[in-house]
Parts: sequence; structure tokens; C-alpha cells
Amino acid sequence: MKYFPKIEDIYTAATTIKQVVADYTPLQESIRYTKQYDANILLKREDLHRVRSYKIRGAFNKIYSLSPEERKKGVVCASAGNHAQGVAFACNHLKIKGTIYMPSVTPQQKIEQTQLFGGDWVTIVMNGDTFDDSYKASMTFCLENDKVFVHPFDDPKTIEGQATVGLEIIQQTTAPIDYVFVAIGGGGLAAGLCGVFHQLSPSTKIIGVEPEGAASMKTSIENGINTELEHIDKFVDGAAVQKVGDLTFEICKKYLHDVITVPEGKVCQTILDLYNRDAIVVEPAGALTLSVLDLYSEEIKGKSVVCIVSGSNNDITRTAEIKERALLYRNLKHYFIVRFPQRPGALKEFVVNILGPTDDITHFEYSKKSSKENAPAVVGIELKSATDLQPLIARMKANNFFGDYLNDKPDLFQYLV
Repeated sequence: MKYFPKIEDIYTAATTIKQVVADYTPLQESIRYTKQYDANILLKREDLHRVRSYKIRGAFNKIYSLSPEERKKGVVCASAGNHAQGVAFACNHLKIKGTIYMPSVTPQQKIEQTQLFGGDWVTIVMNGDTFDDSYKASMTFCLENDKVFVHPFDDPKTIEGQATVGLEIIQQTTAPIDYVFVAIGGGGLAAGLCGVFHQLSPSTKIIGVEPEGAASMKTSIENGINTELEHIDKFVDGAAVQKVGDLTFEICKKYLHDVITVPEGKVCQTILDLYNRDAIVVEPAGALTLSVLDLYSEEIKGKSVVCIVSGSNNDITRTAEIKERALLYRNLKHYFIVRFPQRPGALKEFVVNILGPTDDITHFEYSKKSSKENAPAVVGIELKSATDLQPLIARMKANNFFGDYLNDKPDLFQYLV
């Protein structure tokens, strides 16, 4: 192994970041999750930083470590949002010029926050559709202009900065910690936690959590080699990378107890539950660790469990999509092609005779076709119970309204959601 974080370097990083992280982020018991899983569930609230994610730790530790000559050159980074904000804050605090590359699909809220924290010290460049696209462009710019690259996860100083999360957890608890659940994007936080707990609490099991549509660490570990995914789902933008770091892969491969994936729709339901039941606002990556607890319900019973809530940089304009994905995951939202007879009263007949008493039309697209007996409409229907689906389809078929079911046709469905 080329690199493994030394505990003395992590303690040094903890001292360094006190300049911008004055106090420990809270380690709070979740009454709801503790009761639900009959375990002591603690939330490490990394969403409560000024930049609303743990990324300030690694970014500041890395930039602070630069020599005077390197600081004069200026820094470059690539980020889907949270690392960008940490770098921007560090640049402003240390008065170092920075150029920040972000994917074009980055939520507007993260872009605006990055500019706010960086002020006149940073320049934002929107490039590519994914983090990996931005990363490649930023590296080219960095080499051509002799800048210093601040990697979001695959750098010793970044990893040591993120590792201070684990140091705080150990210092905030008196009882042994049985499990720590951590979201994985590039693997910097997970690698840092492995470093801390392997040296200070080796019996603690570190569980990595990835979005199902971007399981780069799980795939790499299963393949035994760091593997770049050809395609990823970018929805969980804070944890959607096509390839994890080489340093972080080697650490996680050896020291993670397990890596598990979560469907994006399940993450969305967790986001809604945290907001509605606990008044906690999280971004998709911040909900990953809580989304998998049900899969470990038997193992964690009676245990002490820490879930890292990694960030809260969520754009409110994404709420409709989050709700939609959650409904789809719970099998409560369905899309159909409905064949409507081109005669007066056809829609009324559909509403009265086809829809159940609690079914609700939430999407409707229809164009009348001349000289045709039937015309298709795309109809979205929200159900109260997943068991209402088959009776609904049966009524459509019996009354000759059924054209096609779209949820299981991804090539068409992608245009609706």
C-alpha cells in the first residue's frame, strides 16, 4: 500500500482546521431511528458546517499545507459542489487565487454558495456533464498554467483532513462504537475513517454506502482493481463518480467491512422523511447512510451505530424530482399510454369507471388525432397503495383503455422523470 494515514498526521490536521472549524460538529442521538432499529443510532452532523458539508476539512488541510511558492501559483479543483465550497472558503480565508471546475448539471444552489464563499478569490468554470468530465478539464488547465491541484479525495492531505471526522467521533463518545456508516463518492472520507478507526478503535466496522447508479467503489473492490464505470446515474451528485481514487481504493479495499448500494429512489424517500419527521435538510449524498439501516437491522440491534450525515447542500428546486423518485421507488407512481376513444365523454368515463376512489391523475398529455378512432395519451397516476396497481390495469384492459405501461420501459421513461 503506497499510503495509509498516520494518526499523528490526522491530529495535526485537526489542529490545522480549527482555524475554520472552531467546534466539533454535533454527534446527536436520533430518537426515531434508535426506536425503529432498537439500537443506539447517532448522527454525526457534518451538514452543520458553515459550508454545509465535511469537505471543508480536507480542502483546508490540503491548501494550508502548501508552500509560499505554491500558494502564489494559485490552486485548481474539480467538484460537484461540496468540495468546491470548501476550496472556495479556504481560498478566501488564506487569500489564495483559485479556479474551480464544476459539472454543468451542478445544482444552482451549490454554484451560488461556492461563489459566495470564494468571493473575488475564485473563478468558477462550468464544464462537462459529470465530475469526471470536470476533473479532466481542470487537470488540463492546471498543467498548462502551472497551478496546484487540490484533489477532492485522492490526496494524503485531503484524506487526513476528512479523517478528523472520525477523530471527533471517538472523542465525543465514551462507549465503544460498533458500526460507522459512511457515504462514498471518491472515497476520501471513508479512507480517512478507516485510518482513524483501524488505529484507535479496530473493532469498529466501517460500512461504505454508495448510490446504486454509481457504485464505483463496490465494483472496484469486487473486481480487485480500481475500475472506471462507463455510465453513472448523476442524481446523487455528491457521491456520483465514475472512478474512485487510487489511494482511497487501496485503503477501502483492505479496511472497509462492507460496501453496500442504495437505490436512488430510496434515498429520496429518506430525504423526505428526514425533512418531514426530523426537520433535518439533507442533500442526496447526506441521506445515503440512513437509507441502508434497514438492510442491517438484525446486525445493529442493541449496538452503537454512527451515521455520517455528510451534507445539506440541497437545491429546493429539486424537491419535485425527489418526491417523484420516492413515489416511483415505493411503487406509488405509474405512467401509462392510455387509448382514449375520440368521442365526447371518454375522459369522464375514464375518471369515473377506471380510476379507483383514491387514485389521482398527476400527469396528462394528449393530442386529438383526426380521422382516427382512438388517440393515445400519456397519463401519470399516483396511488395510495402499491396493491392498487393491478386492479387499475385490469379495469383499463376490460374497458379497452390500456395502451402500454411505461415504468418498466427505461428508454421511454427517462423522458418523463
